Amino acid sequence: QVQLVESGGGLVQPGGSLRLSCVASEGTISAYNMAWFRQAPGKEREFVAAIRKSNGAKYYGDSVKWRFTVSRDSVKNAVDLQMNSLKPEGTVIYYCAVVAGRPISSVLGYASTYVNWGQGTQVTVSL
Repeated sequence: QVQLVESGGGLVQPGGSLRLSCVASEGTISAYNMAWFRQAPGKEREFVAAIRKSNGAKYYGDSVKWRFTVSRDSVKNAVDLQMNSLKPEGTVIYYCAVVAGRPISSVLGYASTYVNWGQGTQVTVSL
């Protein structure tokens, strides 16, 4: 199974930006449907963004739309998440995930769709 490693987390002030990266251990990143989720302490995992392998179509959660951008980096064999205009949401763990095949668009936002997960990278947005 492909292993995923996230990086780029850290402390940032509200309104700032951060770029996360998720590197796949094998294969080419364009061969996978990839997604980012996030989870705050005591809360359910929330869909952030996804990018489809077949056509590169991108999907975003309502809470991050217009602020976050998901993209593929073929040189790094990674999927990046550019986060702008970050809100003071405290500490959140961001996870990347992958699923093979051709899931329909309506299930891309569900954590149960994905079979492989990274360990997560912590993002703290605070003054």
